[in-house]
Amino acid sequence: MTAATLRALHHGRATGDPLVLPGPWDAASARVFAEAGFPALATPSAGVSAALGYEDGEAPAAEMFAAIARIVRAVPVPVTADVESGYGLPPKELVERLLETGAVGCNLEDSDHRTGRLKDPAEQADYLAAVRAEAGEALFINARVDTFLHGVADPGQALDRARRYTEAGADCLYPILAPAEQLAGFAAEVTLPVNALALPTGPSPRELGQLGATRVTFGGGQHHKSMTALADSARELREA
Repeated sequence: MTAATLRALHHGRATGDPLVLPGPWDAASARVFAEAGFPALATPSAGVSAALGYEDGEAPAAEMFAAIARIVRAVPVPVTADVESGYGLPPKELVERLLETGAVGCNLEDSDHRTGRLKDPAEQADYLAAVRAEAGEALFINARVDTFLHGVADPGQALDRARRYTEAGADCLYPILAPAEQLAGFAAEVTLPVNALALPTGPSPRELGQLGATRVTFGGGQHHKSMTALADSARELREA
């Protein structure tokens, strides 16, 4: 599978028919999603970190890349990987290690895990441009815009970042936790596909598509749902 395959899945989609990308956290869950007929998968850092025994953002880069490689090997569909903010790696090394896993895409967020703050948008745009230059067309780059995550309600700041990241060579924009009422306005103002996060209490993937999302992902939600079901099963077994 190539980035071109993943890229093509984002284009020519009808309104209300977004690309739905489940979030596997290990090889077994990846097989389940692939066998269900999903055309591509998107690993979530939260789910993979939890499966490895870490809190989100605390898994060592080496373990995360190894987990991504196991997921990629397990399925015959394209896999894009959440690599947080790049683990502090220079663009060349980040791209090399991603390509070694077999992943054909990545999420790169504009939060700094060390400080818990938003990165400077110009610096993040430079980083994205450098990743694009190293990867060429070999990676589909999903640029996360974290303003809403950090409580910045002004949609203008999200759009400023989105435009910078578009110019830097991103393939898709991910305004994580953008309120549903602002998603359509955001999508109307940008030229790239838009990734929306589906939440258990929020709009359905189809509804997010009608609001302008081209792609829908779930973060660590599916891992959490599965672990909740497993905990219920464990209690039933313990009480039997």
